[in-house]
Amino acid sequence: MMKKNRHFNIIGLELPLRGLGGIFSLRRLGGILFFFLWMQGGQAQNLDTYLQMAAENNPRLKASYAEFEAALQRAPQVASLPDPTLTVSAFGRMIETRLGAQEARFNFMQMFPWFGTLKAKEDAANLMAEASFQNYLDLRNQVFFDVKSVYAELYALDKIIQLKQENLAILDSYRELSLSRFQSGSSPMVNVVKVDIQRDGAITEIELLQEQRKPLQTRFNLMLRREPMAAVSIQDTLFLSENSPVIDNNVAFSGHPTLTGLEKQAEAYAMQDVIAQKEGLPMIGLGVDYSIISKRTDANPDMNGQDAVMPMLSVTLPIFRKKVNAARKEAQLMGESIVEQQEAQRNELQNEYETAIYEINRAKKLLDLYDRQIESSGQANKLLISGYSNSITDFDEVLQMNQDVLMYQTQKIEVLKNGLIAQARLQYLLTQ
Repeated sequence: MMKKNRHFNIIGLELPLRGLGGIFSLRRLGGILFFFLWMQGGQAQNLDTYLQMAAENNPRLKASYAEFEAALQRAPQVASLPDPTLTVSAFGRMIETRLGAQEARFNFMQMFPWFGTLKAKEDAANLMAEASFQNYLDLRNQVFFDVKSVYAELYALDKIIQLKQENLAILDSYRELSLSRFQSGSSPMVNVVKVDIQRDGAITEIELLQEQRKPLQTRFNLMLRREPMAAVSIQDTLFLSENSPVIDNNVAFSGHPTLTGLEKQAEAYAMQDVIAQKEGLPMIGLGVDYSIISKRTDANPDMNGQDAVMPMLSVTLPIFRKKVNAARKEAQLMGESIVEQQEAQRNELQNEYETAIYEINRAKKLLDLYDRQIESSGQANKLLISGYSNSITDFDEVLQMNQDVLMYQTQKIEVLKNGLIAQARLQYLLTQ
């Protein structure tokens, strides 16, 4: 019986996060870029390499990461003061004043939002950027799950092709045996024909399975952004982990990127409510008015021709409250929507977790069953061959038992594949 293996590897991927002074450092985010592999300990180098290639090259991941970096650029935009205004006035006909004619006038004004408005906008933008990063992490985990799943399918396909080829060699030996007995007059020629029929079927099945491998290989390579028909190295043996993780329902999936991303969005909408409140308060403008005065020639009063400088203060009057109230209501409703989305997502994760646990336990039970059936069928097959050699057993029974052994071996590989995929799904659900 195949031994189960407790070992697993942990890999940490660090990607360069630019902007905001490293606010999105992977270490500060609690190591959420660490993920678990379901490979046999010490033999996971191939899959580790493929996962690393997917993290670095997958086009969907690169696009998602670019969206995150774009989101980082939002904060400097919203946290900046509005552009100042400069007004220049030139008089076609100069206006006479006591100190001289007014030749030109310059007006400079800078508006300042209410205290804390810019900081609130920056915080909201940063929270949305964090939500975008969590979306990237979730997509990365999904890509890893896809890579592991296709890897398991390729593994199962290669193993089934190997079984079919071994079975073809067994059928060749059966043909020689039946032909030898026919030549000795102890068996009819029809037994040779029966073997030939199964051999033709086996050859066709092997060819179809080899054709089936091509689209899987293409899919796998495209996820890694490689040439579609690049060789994919599959290790010889994969195992299911002996124990499945048990989660605490009180904190279940609390660190999952989908829930964390929704939490950041909820915080951002709460900050949007604060922003709407602050934008409903006056804006303060500070400025200066500068007038160029020419000297009088018909008189010489004190300060003759001295330019005029006048400080200015302006205040906006936010008397139209409908837009402010609507903005606050929008933020509050979006916050309520996010809360419901979190609950729905948590329920979905819980459901997928229970399904994955069931699939893993089912695979383990079936693997044990098929191990016993393969062992018993192998013993029965040997007895039937011996009986046929001694003219005791009908040749049809030998062929049928051989097909039964092949069926159990094939089903065992399929069950192992399904268990590996379920285990990869479980790791996706529990990765933080």
